[in-house]
Amino acid sequence: MKEQIKPNMDVIGADGVHVGTVDRVVGDRIELKLSDSFGAHRGHHHYIELGFVAGVEGEKVRLSANADIAVTLEEEQSGRPVDLG
Repeated sequence: MKEQIKPNMDVIGADGVHVGTVDRVVGDRIELKLSDSFGAHRGHHHYIELGFVAGVEGEKVRLSANADIAVTLEEEQSGRPVDLG
């Protein structure tokens, strides 16, 4: 499935809500575009572990978790979980 994930694909939660846009795949993680960073995390790449990918449907990467949960599972470039609370 990893080889099916391409740049500019939408990453969506299991609920269909947009989580981000693929910049590239790095190791076992999807790196999201910088334009998807927000708030205090603006300017940092965020990553989603490939283990959370449920499947690739056309031009969309669907995650196994809803968007609100998936966003809390993102990691910053430093590898630390993002604190959104």
